[in-house]
Order: sequence, then C-alpha cells, then structure tokens
Amino acid sequence: MKLLAICLLILSALPAAAQTGEPEYVSAAGVKYYAQPDANGAVAEAEKNLAADPKNVDLILALGRAQGGIWRFREAVATYTRGLELAPNDARLLVARGHRYISLRQPDKALADLKKAAGIDPKAASLWYHLGLAHYLRGEFGEAAAAFEKSRDEAKTDAELVGPSDWLYMSLRRAGKTAEAAKALERITPELKIEGNENLYFSRLLLYKGVKTEADLPLPAPSDDMASELRAGTLAYGIGNWHLYNGNAAKAREYFQRAVQSKAWAAFGFICAEKDLTRMPHH
Repeated sequence: MKLLAICLLILSALPAAAQTGEPEYVSAAGVKYYAQPDANGAVAEAEKNLAADPKNVDLILALGRAQGGIWRFREAVATYTRGLELAPNDARLLVARGHRYISLRQPDKALADLKKAAGIDPKAASLWYHLGLAHYLRGEFGEAAAAFEKSRDEAKTDAELVGPSDWLYMSLRRAGKTAEAAKALERITPELKIEGNENLYFSRLLLYKGVKTEADLPLPAPSDDMASELRAGTLAYGIGNWHLYNGNAAKAREYFQRAVQSKAWAAFGFICAEKDLTRMPHH
C-alpha cells in the first residue's frame, strides 16, 4: 500500500498556504481548512480533457484525482458524483468518492460508498484500506480490523505490507484484541526491505513490537514544509495511539494534539487524531 507515499509526493509539491475562498472543512472548534491553488495546472488540464469527452469515466476519475491532489475535496466529490450518474456501478468511482468523504470527515457517507463498491468489485484498488478507515473513524474497530486484514492480504511487496499492518494492529488494540494484535506483528521484522516514505509506518510498527523506542521516533519541528508536517502528524498519531492503549491517556492526548497542529490536515493521522480527541474526556 503506497498511499502514504502518494500523499507525501502531493504534499511536497504544494505551496505553504492558499487560504482564500470557502474552506473545504470547518472543524468542531471552528478551525477552517482550505484547498491549495492549481499551481501546476493539473486541474485545469483535466477539466480541458474532460470537456472534450464529457462522458469518459477515465477522464472523470483523472479530474477527481487532480482536484483531490490540491485538497479540493468538495469538488472531487461532485466530480465523482457526476461520474456515478453515468456509471452507477463503477467501483472505482465509489472507492474514490468514499476516500474523499473521509477527507471531508464524513465517514458515514464513505462507508455507504465503500460497502457498495465491495459488493460490485471486492478486488477494487484500495477498497479495503479505505473501508477500514471509514469503520475506524466511526469507532467500529473490529470491522476496521477485518477490512485492514483484507487490505494486507493484497500486499505484494514489503512496502505494501506495512501500511495496512499498522492500521490492523491499531484497530485490534483499540478493539481490545491484544493477542490478535501481537499476532498481526509476526510478519513485521527489522529485516523487511522498506524504503522511502513507508518507513513512517514501518517505524511505528517497530515501536509496537518493542524493537524501537519512542525516542527513536523524534517528531520533526513545526515548519512550512508540508512533507515534514505529514511526517510529524503520521508519527504523532501512531505514538499517541500506542500510549492510549498502554494506559497513558495524558501522553496520548499530547501526541494527538501535535498531530492536529500539523498543517497536513488531509492526512489520515490528522483526521483520526482529531476524532480521537473528541472521544477523550476533557480535563
């Protein structure tokens, strides 16, 4: 699973801020989060291509990806909805729209799309990963674990193994299935060949196994570098979760708060930390 790598690639190309127009999302605390400008013209190009062939589902998917790449998630949802009016049983469109509903903090809508996609094409790319995330956000950790298990079964490389394994472990721990969670780590060894951005998940997994310590996973300092901010949020969420189910809720809260202070508001770690903070008692 290379979703984290894709996110980092997108983020590294984004300018620091473009807080104009209507926000994409407003948090419960009233914080407004914005899309980015179409700096490299990807959205404009995709719109032009689609205008020339407006019923081409592949071009609709391409436009939605371009919009999602600069965090125009509401537009992406509208684009995929347009596609589903033409091809209501296209699992690719359902998975893509489900993903963007997660970005917009609408896990109920995401779950509906992703379950429908599973009934149409259970082999659809990234289906089970996003279905797991939708369940996870709804606090349905057992169902999330089942989906992440299926996502992990699709892994063909070590790099594709670590992302779903990380979320599988966290889901099982949150479901109180400690023994099953430990078993889920058996395939994770320091000898795995993990390169590039998937090392963030790999580092979290080695922390869960006790191979690494918290001190081995230092968080980058806050900055305007979006890739660094995604790293910070991703590591902070995993470490915070680890503290939470090991009984240190105060430390977990600290890490979750660091995750949501990052500028990478579209990252899964940010989204899940934000949700967990609403579940935790306030002191």
